[in-house]
Amino acid sequence: MTQWDDTGFETRAIHAGQEPDPLTGAVVPPVYQVSTYAQDGVGGLRGGYEYSRSGNPTRTALEECLAALEAPGIDGARGLAFASGLAAEDTLLRVVGAPGAHAVIGNDAYGGTYRLFARVAEPWGLAHTPVDLTDHDAVRAAIEPGRTRLIWAETPTNPLLTVVDIAALADIAHEAGAVLVVDNTFASPYLQQPLSLGADVVVHSTTKYLGGHSDVVGGALVARDGELGERLAYHANAMGSVPGPWDSWLVLRGIKTLGVRMDRHCANARAVVDLLSNHARVTQVLYPGIAGHRGYEVAARQMRDFGGMVSFRVAGGADEAVAVCGRTRVFTLGESLGGVESLIEHPGRMTHASAAGSPLEVPDDLVRLSVGIESVEDLLADLDKALA
Repeated sequence: MTQWDDTGFETRAIHAGQEPDPLTGAVVPPVYQVSTYAQDGVGGLRGGYEYSRSGNPTRTALEECLAALEAPGIDGARGLAFASGLAAEDTLLRVVGAPGAHAVIGNDAYGGTYRLFARVAEPWGLAHTPVDLTDHDAVRAAIEPGRTRLIWAETPTNPLLTVVDIAALADIAHEAGAVLVVDNTFASPYLQQPLSLGADVVVHSTTKYLGGHSDVVGGALVARDGELGERLAYHANAMGSVPGPWDSWLVLRGIKTLGVRMDRHCANARAVVDLLSNHARVTQVLYPGIAGHRGYEVAARQMRDFGGMVSFRVAGGADEAVAVCGRTRVFTLGESLGGVESLIEHPGRMTHASAAGSPLEVPDDLVRLSVGIESVEDLLADLDKALA
């Protein structure tokens, strides 16, 4: 717990882990662009720092802030920053998984996560079973007693925007002696805090909403249990999967405005959904804030708002979906998400190409939007023209 646990989210985002510099009074943590720290005698570390792979004050500020946002009031929770979201995931799998162990993952997981499980972790010896995580009977049936070490969930998922019940999955995981991991990248801690619902570890690509400006690559883990956090920190140091101080500073800078940005992302996304839902060229809109969405009630219960990610399917199949992606001007054709600028992409040929031919293959007529914070009138006009 920290002195900021009794404050609101936006206050924690600006202050947690970010006390004014004791030497100069600077209100923003400095970028400690340093590899090596002088010691006061052998083993006499100043502030606990010896080498920046093991620890860096700028990274520490970010890690403390991440823990304050995802785990307010949870004693012992540990935040850890990584060089990328996949570096965070790989470190977690090496700590929680093991050769001969088994994981249950969502059947519409992010393509990069699926690639990590299928082509890196599985040859290492960690088996996995994709399953519909909204079907709790199917989840229980997929668990292999004595082998299943973790259930890996995203909510909302990328790119189909499926919503899973975090509290229910936590109960199922714990009954089996497994760990529930929740990728919270799409929601961000502003909209959803999985640890408060029973999850054991939260994963982020901080490249996305936490950084928020498409100018940094990073990842994060926040563990509820301090002992697990220590094991993750040990492996992060041993494997060298840590971010540099400048990247840490950029993510920390982005977090300060996360709340106000997410409010605008959500408002713009609602307007985009209204347009798409009434467009003759759109056959289906996938967004958890639509009352008819199968995860709407769960999302309304465990999220503050429904997010800035929208997917939709286009009449005319894959060729027309690709064409729509090429006709926008305000929406930039590009991978990634969560920045202030709006992005459009064709998941089947871009972010989820690695899932082609697998149980996680996405529809070829699907278009994914990361709705930014531009003037909403410009976004609507751009999409309407692209669909015309």
